[in-house]
Amino acid sequence: MTADLMQRAAEAMAASRAQADPDYPVFHVTPPVGRLNDPNGLLIKDGTYHVFYQFSPFFPERGVFWGHASSVDLVHWTTHEPAIAPAEDYERDGAYSGNAFFHGDEIWLFYTGNVRPGEVTRASHQCLVTTRDLVHFTKYEGNPIIDSAPDGFTPHYRDPQVWQDADGSYRMAIGAKREGNTGAMVFLRSDDLLNWTYDGDLAFPDADGAFDHFGYMWECPNFVTMTDEVTGETKDVLIFSPQGIPRREFNFRNIFAVGYVVGRLDGTDFREVTDITELDCGFEYYAPQTFKRAPGDDGPLTYIAWIGNSATDDHPSLPDHGWIHCLSTPRVLTLHDGILRQQPVIGAGELTLDRLAVSGQTLTEATTALAELDGVRSFVLKLNLDVSAADRCELRLGRATCHVSVSFAAGLMTVDRSTARYPDSSDVRRQVRILRLPEGDQIDLLVVHDRSVTELFLADGELVFSLRSFLEPDAFQVTLTATGTVTVTDAEATPIG
Repeated sequence: MTADLMQRAAEAMAASRAQADPDYPVFHVTPPVGRLNDPNGLLIKDGTYHVFYQFSPFFPERGVFWGHASSVDLVHWTTHEPAIAPAEDYERDGAYSGNAFFHGDEIWLFYTGNVRPGEVTRASHQCLVTTRDLVHFTKYEGNPIIDSAPDGFTPHYRDPQVWQDADGSYRMAIGAKREGNTGAMVFLRSDDLLNWTYDGDLAFPDADGAFDHFGYMWECPNFVTMTDEVTGETKDVLIFSPQGIPRREFNFRNIFAVGYVVGRLDGTDFREVTDITELDCGFEYYAPQTFKRAPGDDGPLTYIAWIGNSATDDHPSLPDHGWIHCLSTPRVLTLHDGILRQQPVIGAGELTLDRLAVSGQTLTEATTALAELDGVRSFVLKLNLDVSAADRCELRLGRATCHVSVSFAAGLMTVDRSTARYPDSSDVRRQVRILRLPEGDQIDLLVVHDRSVTELFLADGELVFSLRSFLEPDAFQVTLTATGTVTVTDAEATPIG
């Protein structure tokens, strides 16, 4: 059964029309065919980044594999054959999300086996695959290692994260849904990574009940420990994807949102927590996961997310070229006075940007072409603007008839893709409040654009906005307009790929 599924996947990949698509990204992880969603099992070993992801090569036919791509420079990605095929009874409707764990000279990949005998009924099993070389993958003969959820929880029980605790035992966090239709996070504990016992669900004793009825399902738990670069304090950060939380005026506007809270994890209690902050305010964003590093590798904390969301599959890339969705650029996370900052990592070395001729120019009620990108559709643009004498300024990517605009006014960033080729006309304009601007009303904006995907990093990455842009596949302009006076303090750009 496994061989048959792998052969079908190989045939689908070989027959793919995806890379002939002018919208197919150059330096983002993108499926070779079919549908991609959550990143899984992210790890760095011997200088190579390995990314596994939810992969549906026969989409819209059900059947979720773990796809696999690797890179040494974070620009050129090699696609490998899938690591996990949903061939066994305990996973027959999909090998769902999970993470990686370095265990001796092996890498253990934990994931959820999904079984859906009907549209409503389901069963979830926590499973294990091991590998020594990241080429050959072996399913544990005793799968599933966890057969069902504890009492009081529904079969919506998935996305295991595993780590070793200070006492030497192992912990697992699993996203869950209680029988009372509230979201939760379940902890389990083990001495051998194979036999697990229920250790309680996550509680917030200092939060005045703020998380007691917070959405109906919590997915993709990701606990990390970080040092705050401002206060020097060690903090625990929980990044997770709560489903069913209410929308707010300027954030949590997606079908399913992603947020983080900062505090101190004490057993199953998360103490001294902050309010939840949205990790990325973009139209398309979900299921972030941090990379596991080999023991002794003290490199920066890096993560990747899915640039997509539930029920957002109607893209022009699917009917014409048979693929949808991509992952974000890898992003380095740092903690500054309780706020996460994100910076994209593109290329293994230092990113070199060329100074644009508009640096130092002043705009008054005018439009300036920052760059004419003949034949370049994948690039990074760094822009520093003095807007202290401006009522509004707007950056436009693309031609007048097909573009994405990013404007700044009254402490808000507005992203508008209403003229782009993205087909969902119901979600084309969004406003986000800017948390903090440097003194003097300086806007620093880093734009990462790769054919049909755009990522915006504002204020040292404290505000991030990701979207599928789908601009015209020909040369286009980058222009800036101002109401009032704007000084272009600096402008730099470089093509990628």
